[in-house]
Amino acid sequence: MNFSKEEIFGAAIIGFDMIDGPFLKWKKEYSGANEKYSVNLDDFAMNFYLAFRGGNQGKKPRAILYDNFYIVAFPNDLELCCLFMKPQGIENNIKQLNKIASKIVTEVELEVDNVNQPENNEEDEIEEIKRLIPNLISGVKMSTPELRRYFKLSNSQIWKVMSELENSKKIKRAEKKGRSQLWIAL
Repeated sequence: MNFSKEEIFGAAIIGFDMIDGPFLKWKKEYSGANEKYSVNLDDFAMNFYLAFRGGNQGKKPRAILYDNFYIVAFPNDLELCCLFMKPQGIENNIKQLNKIASKIVTEVELEVDNVNQPENNEEDEIEEIKRLIPNLISGVKMSTPELRRYFKLSNSQIWKVMSELENSKKIKRAEKKGRSQLWIAL
């Protein structure tokens, strides 16, 4: 990582008391710090300490980037030495990362839409088939294989539809011809 001393605008040591928790032990602002880069360490000592030292033992950040500054932290026993730095020259990197993130979000949304869409379309299609079958077989006997081919359904799908229609008393079994069941509308 390349950086210059001018990037560091402040440093702090955040201590830890077993009763009171994290506290600001020491702080120093270096030349070049201005309003844009000022951080109220008294208010944020707990947040910084927990961000760098809390949580899972093996998964701790070494640096955190904020809009106007970034922090690099180095643990020493229960204390934490934080260096506050000006992010120089990373605007372009952030813009590039934002483009990548936008593409990922768009791709995921499209995948989710594609996954959800067929389920809804299939359900709507089955409901439409249930509405059409009684009209189609009104006054005419039709076999299950004919209906299956007509609506391009699998054998299990057509039998599920026919069972539901039979249970709702919209169709009935007329007769059996060979291995095929013939249906008629009520």
